Amino acid sequence: MQFLIATSSWVFLVKIIAGYGSSAVAGYTIAIRIIDFVILPSLGLSNAAATLVGQNLGANKPRRTEQFVWRVGAYNFAFLTTVGIAFIPGPGTLVGFFTSDTEIARTAVSCLRWLSYGLGLFAIGIVLNQAFNGAGDTMTPTKINFFVFWLTQLPLAYWLANHVLNSPDGVFIAILIGESLMTLIAFIVFRRGHWKFVNVQSANRNAVN
Repeated sequence: MQFLIATSSWVFLVKIIAGYGSSAVAGYTIAIRIIDFVILPSLGLSNAAATLVGQNLGANKPRRTEQFVWRVGAYNFAFLTTVGIAFIPGPGTLVGFFTSDTEIARTAVSCLRWLSYGLGLFAIGIVLNQAFNGAGDTMTPTKINFFVFWLTQLPLAYWLANHVLNSPDGVFIAILIGESLMTLIAFIVFRRGHWKFVNVQSANRNAVN
């Protein structure tokens, strides 16, 4: 459900962008493919965080678990912040490897620049969400995804793109806001610490049964 919610939201975002023509869709696609490529190491780190969470909670060491999550989050933040800083001033050169069309390039550059502003926060958010999964608390990231992607990001993207800016930039800004909101919510929930006891509660229920 987590991935279904996230993936379907991207489909609807493309539909909004399609209202501005095929060049806008092509530019958006190029930018997203570049982002998908550069965050691969970040996804690897977040998966490592999930493994560390599962191992350390299994060893009944919740304090060390939390320390590992923040450490991996810091590594991820440093990596994607560096990528974002590199992308913000001059994504045009990178986009130029994929297209020479001015309209397509303009959309791709704008998308890369807007998304780059939030890469650092996104890096922390994906680590925290994977930490929940590693703890067996799969419902928390599912609820966060539903609230952020469907109830916030999609309506905001439609409103900004079609009623405020009248350009695909509205979608890109909505993605930036959505990813930042995801991190903020995940941070608050993670700090509350309920995820540390999900496996214990499950084991207790199984014992009763």
